[in-house]
Amino acid sequence: MSFGRILSEVADREKRVIVYAPDDSGGELADVLATRNLTVDQRRLPALSSEAFVVVRDDGEFQGALSLEDLLEFLTPPIRRPEELDSLARKHRVVYELLDDTVFVSLDRRQLLATSRELEDRAWRTGRGRLHVGFQRADAFAAQTAVYRELATTDIDIHLYVPGGVSGDPLADTPVTVHTENGDRGRYWFILFDDGERGAQNCALIARETEGGRYRGLWTYDADLVAEAFDAVE
Repeated sequence: MSFGRILSEVADREKRVIVYAPDDSGGELADVLATRNLTVDQRRLPALSSEAFVVVRDDGEFQGALSLEDLLEFLTPPIRRPEELDSLARKHRVVYELLDDTVFVSLDRRQLLATSRELEDRAWRTGRGRLHVGFQRADAFAAQTAVYRELATTDIDIHLYVPGGVSGDPLADTPVTVHTENGDRGRYWFILFDDGERGAQNCALIARETEGGRYRGLWTYDADLVAEAFDAVE
């Protein structure tokens, strides 16, 4: 199994998003989600009803609901300072859970960094298991060393993959293992977490840069899919 194969398999699945709104605002969401394997339908609400909301169904089964405003805020966010990303990830946690296992083809680095924070926070709160993280460039690794120095204080077995290695490893005094021979893995931004127990906290992000700073990939909380991603790395 490879990362490319995992992305192809997930691309064959489809979820259904139903927008309930008193106007045609569902059309905006359809445009934003046009690059995902999602079907977007709209149901008209009475004009005096409450704010528009979105329902997500997978194989006909109800998965959850959230406000249209929150979903659009995540999918088309304004430029945010780095210190705001942690609060963004917490606020949009429901978005990650509802849209997992859907392939995206046009997210930018800000959105992926916010998603990464959600997965790293899940690992931090669990405090055990294994965490494998791949960086496409050494400068991306250098910018995140403080995050992984903090995670290294837990009982998590942490492996970081940096193409070409790093000069003067800033994590050399921690139990973190840095890998420099990455092969095909070096083309992907990935975060894989296994909680070491029943898999309730397992999660993964796999993304590959396409052009113009945009990325194609997925995030998932499916334990079997996370296991496949670990097999692709190990």
